[in-house]
Amino acid sequence: MSGIIPKSKAKGTDICGQGEYFYIFRSDLGCYMKTSDLNKGSDISIFSLHPACKDGDHYIGGRDGCFYIIKGNNYCRFSRYLTTDSEAVVYSLHPNCQGGDHYFSAYEKFYIIFQEKGTYRVTTNMNTDSDAEEHDLHPDCRNGLYYWGMGFFDSLILYDMIAASELRRFARMNRIYFLKPGSEWGVQYCSISDLSNNERPKVYSVDSDVLNFLPGGLSVTKGPAFGIWENIKTISNDSNTPVTWTKKINKKVGWNKEKMTQITHNWSIAASGSIETGKLAKLITNLQFSLSGEYGGSDVNTVNESWNEMTEEEEQLSLKLKPNESVYLWQYRMGLGEDQVLFCRDLKITSDPKPPTGVPLPPTQS
Repeated sequence: MSGIIPKSKAKGTDICGQGEYFYIFRSDLGCYMKTSDLNKGSDISIFSLHPACKDGDHYIGGRDGCFYIIKGNNYCRFSRYLTTDSEAVVYSLHPNCQGGDHYFSAYEKFYIIFQEKGTYRVTTNMNTDSDAEEHDLHPDCRNGLYYWGMGFFDSLILYDMIAASELRRFARMNRIYFLKPGSEWGVQYCSISDLSNNERPKVYSVDSDVLNFLPGGLSVTKGPAFGIWENIKTISNDSNTPVTWTKKINKKVGWNKEKMTQITHNWSIAASGSIETGKLAKLITNLQFSLSGEYGGSDVNTVNESWNEMTEEEEQLSLKLKPNESVYLWQYRMGLGEDQVLFCRDLKITSDPKPPTGVPLPPTQS
């Protein structure tokens, strides 16, 4: 099943929890998503990532209300807002805390998962490796694509200050989460209290508005990418003498804005952000096309294609046809699922009624 790209293959992408919110970071988009519920897609907001906060290897939400970004063998503690690099402080990772596949915070501690070894490390300080423990991952917890926990503010520990109606919402903060590989049940994530026991996890589906932001998510909500040569005109000379055919033809050029901006309709784009809704939808679609077929992409680079809003254009053609000859005009179009999204500018003329086989776009650079 086509689906979400795992963290190991998506540098600068991560999921973390902070306070009562979930965060999804996309360095390749230059922004991050904030939502109060991954299952319902509630209260979705998009914010720009400060340049200093991009391309992190791991993103962690801490119990102190701050974020931690790991790059190489160092990590930086940022303030509550990653739209700026104010109050940033850099620390080195203790040797025992280096080389992890996933990092997150829960229960006032930092967790480091080593998937190949099937173990995880717990420490109260990644710089000093204080109070460290190492445990085996339960087999059911080893195949996560992303892992995260819910950090919380000190003030929220005082449950007697929280209304009874709010307790259930805040109770989820004492949980560990991981995103499962796609299956016949769609994309789901699990909620557990411990990574080493055989506790039965709570399983939730991921809302489509959240999936659209995850790398590879459009293949789940829209369908896998495709590219086809579509016959837009057939010209025939049914006479026994040569003829010259000269006419104007109409063709669609550009991207289907109506279809693709639907993926951002329920997102609130921060007014202070540097990215616009239309540009974000284009970029997400463009990146989906560039993915391999394993994740619902076409493995092609569409950067140089026309990404202006789709319009009808006229093109003058003049062709000489032999007696009883037919020619076929083809246009390359790309789409997702059942929707044609991008109408490429160039045409191809052939004498074969079968569609051309070549792809007129460059392959994705690996």
